[in-house]
Amino acid sequence: MSDLVTLGQRIRHFRTERSLTLDQLGDRVGVAGSQLSLIENGRREPRVTLLTQIAAELGVALVTLLDATPPTARAALEIELDRAQRSPHYASLGLPLVRPGRTMTDDVLSSLVGLHRALVERERQAIATPEEARRANTAQRLQMRTRHNFIADIDELAQSMVSGTGHVSGALTHREVGLMAQKLGFDLVYVNDLPHSARSVTDLDNGRIYLPPASIPGGHGLRSMALQAVAHRSLGHTVPASYAEFVRQRLEINYFAAACLMPLDQSVAFLLQAKRDRNIAVEDFRDAFGVTHEAAALRFTNLATSHLDLTVHFLRVGDDGAVYKAYENDGLRLPVDVTGSIEGQPVCHHWSARAAFTRTNRTTEYYQYTDTPEGTFWESTQTGTSSTDEFSITVGVPFADAKWFRGRDTAHRRRSTCPDAACCKRPDGELADRWQGKVWTSAKLHAHILSPLPSGTFPGVDDQELYRFLERHAEGAR
Repeated sequence: MSDLVTLGQRIRHFRTERSLTLDQLGDRVGVAGSQLSLIENGRREPRVTLLTQIAAELGVALVTLLDATPPTARAALEIELDRAQRSPHYASLGLPLVRPGRTMTDDVLSSLVGLHRALVERERQAIATPEEARRANTAQRLQMRTRHNFIADIDELAQSMVSGTGHVSGALTHREVGLMAQKLGFDLVYVNDLPHSARSVTDLDNGRIYLPPASIPGGHGLRSMALQAVAHRSLGHTVPASYAEFVRQRLEINYFAAACLMPLDQSVAFLLQAKRDRNIAVEDFRDAFGVTHEAAALRFTNLATSHLDLTVHFLRVGDDGAVYKAYENDGLRLPVDVTGSIEGQPVCHHWSARAAFTRTNRTTEYYQYTDTPEGTFWESTQTGTSSTDEFSITVGVPFADAKWFRGRDTAHRRRSTCPDAACCKRPDGELADRWQGKVWTSAKLHAHILSPLPSGTFPGVDDQELYRFLERHAEGAR
């Protein structure tokens, strides 16, 4: 419809340039002036033969008439207003349509278009509420479960790009990451003044990817951040129009970065050999490719089902027992709220993800069998520390598949009946009688379950700070 509106605007522009009325042009091409009016207003699609006649009478080439560019700045505003008033959002308001006639000044037209832009922006920002964020995360987790957490086309792209650097085995180097960026037309630049709300910034105009000079606390290395920035370009991402799209893009860039750091062919070969040796261990996978334990554990879930014939579950849990991330396709019942969301939900005290925090020595992985209503699972957990708290990373499989993993001979075993509240949520009667009604406490906010509320074009990033940063560094790039 917008193409018809632009076409109509171009016909009107060239007609008025020739000082022709609708009726005069209509007489020349053999249609009523009222029919031409419908065409100029974008409400009727003309036949090609009629368009050819119109172009000839107006003295322009047909290709000029069909150009998708608005003929004037005012025409561009009229087209934008028309498009805005045709949107479902405007229709839901029940307001009448405003026709930008000749008597409407450019200032009034600009104001109307500006108001529509503001309405759309407010609507977009309202979408990214914590509730919407949780629903988007839940939908994505369930969708990835159907794919066994494996995205073949991203893996193939990452493998191709890594191979293009000459990389053969071992950890991907910073130099090789830089070569990948250069092949896309970008240089990696390390700066101390990135916007506070941005992990990296890509200057499309000057071909630069800005990164911090050192790793962000929490294990996100510079290689990973650079690869995520490269992923946006390689995967053809555009500015997200919704929070769900933002979440999808975030998953894809994280997946791409992991697939580059742990390439498909080398990773599968390594893990298949470990399976043949009945010695699969996330810590070995981690060390072989020089990544964090969390990155290795997540990458293992990408490949476990599709290439190792293993179902699996993954948990990142805070020291307060709350879930940060989780994935399963092995039947383990994850803790969820009424919407199906896992973020912020407490895991059972008897699961390995929490039992690991009780150890004195946390330098090695903790192994445990956990009996649950859904069956017995073998789990391997490693604890870590971020800038704000402690966390645990858990990978687990059903009992029958424990035979392929190091740590299967562990003597640690616990029983969980969650979600039964009597398992670990409800205090026993004597304890409840002793303290009920005699205590007051203040809950800690699980900030990780809230969405990064948008303040600009990209969710969570301040436009003013971002553009000032770009302008400051662009001067040095010129």
